[in-house]
Amino acid sequence: MALALAEARLAAEAGEVPVGAVLVKDGQVIATGRNTPVAQHDPSAHAEINALRAGAAALGNYRLDGCELFVTLEPCAMCAGAMLHSRLARVVFGATDPKTGAAGSVLDLFAEPRLNHRTQVRGGVLAEECGAVLQGFFQQRRSMAREQAEPLRDDALRTPAERFASLNDCAFAPHYVHDLPGLRGWRLHYVDEEGAPGSDGQSAHCLCLHGPGEWGYFFRHFIGAQGLRTLVPDLIGFGKSDKPKREAVHRLEWHRDVLLEWLDRVQPQSQPVVLVHSAAASGLASLLQAAAGDRFAAAIVAPDGGERIKDAWRAPYPDRGYEAALRALGPIASSSGPTAAEASLLARLVRNAMGYSTS
Repeated sequence: MALALAEARLAAEAGEVPVGAVLVKDGQVIATGRNTPVAQHDPSAHAEINALRAGAAALGNYRLDGCELFVTLEPCAMCAGAMLHSRLARVVFGATDPKTGAAGSVLDLFAEPRLNHRTQVRGGVLAEECGAVLQGFFQQRRSMAREQAEPLRDDALRTPAERFASLNDCAFAPHYVHDLPGLRGWRLHYVDEEGAPGSDGQSAHCLCLHGPGEWGYFFRHFIGAQGLRTLVPDLIGFGKSDKPKREAVHRLEWHRDVLLEWLDRVQPQSQPVVLVHSAAASGLASLLQAAAGDRFAAAIVAPDGGERIKDAWRAPYPDRGYEAALRALGPIASSSGPTAAEASLLARLVRNAMGYSTS
């Protein structure tokens, strides 16, 4: 399967959906294959089909008796049918495919009793690694599509998505907005996650605000806590938001105005929120409360577990060209944000502030 993963990565580099396959007989690799439908203009050129074709040519027989096929993704109906026709002894796959999988996810051709050949099937081998390759590929595709739909200003930079790929503890669905008047065309990234309802069926809403030198990663253990809807923006110049090249734009009053416009977009004014902020964001939090105090039911300073996570704070800044906000408002933070235990306590405080049950 490791060899099949290597083929999948080669497919990704070529712009193909990253699926790889390896054909084995008696412990020896007979053939390999990877997805090539785009390059070959051939809808049948899946990794499995390419490996079967190469293996049949190498063995001089269209019947592949005694052979095993390792593939990184659960086969589709076309590939499953070809495997049965080729008389494979066993098929081993990595990640499941809930949309087109024909080895148990959508249907199971291998278990169909009316077919005249039985091929053993085993799934889930290196499933996490196989799934990660596919997930990374499609995330990159979505990012490219967003960038085409939301063009980058000439006087700004956008941190490449791969800078955040290793931060597995903040893999939340990204949201973007760029058409607010105050944004002036820059793109703001934010997370909007709602955890399971509280014991009373209610969800308290909170705005999580990072300070200079930090970004939404500060709240990674708090996002999506039970009984909460967490709105976590990255200020322009920080995190996954666009980064203007000049310091002049970075005034706290401007960030306040952008946040209020954005809050009007994502949160009805009839629903108050709890303002949860880091210690470094105290100045900006005070400006928000002074300008729109009726929007916030309470303000709570988030605890800081004290662990140093400098690599995570460096992720948004590949080089000094991205650091205008740091130069204007403050250096990279050395704080870590609330630990998992502190985040649980913080969630209870938020729900208490809204008058919701915390039992």
